[in-house]
Amino acid sequence: MHSYNERYVVDNDGKRISVVLDISDYKKLLEELEELESIRAYDAAKLSGDRAIPFEQAVSEIEKNRK
Repeated sequence: MHSYNERYVVDNDGKRISVVLDISDYKKLLEELEELESIRAYDAAKLSGDRAIPFEQAVSEIEKNRK
């Protein structure tokens, strides 16, 4: 697990309203989010019961449907 060096912006009452991250932490967080989205999409595809098709066929069908 990655630890982040976050800092907070607070309102006049001391309530946290925003987070400030180093750009490297922000980029790492985005990468981890993308990986999580891929895992969720994979899990959903596995549960759907649809048959798998070759990647090239999928790309071909997508291109054909764009026209």
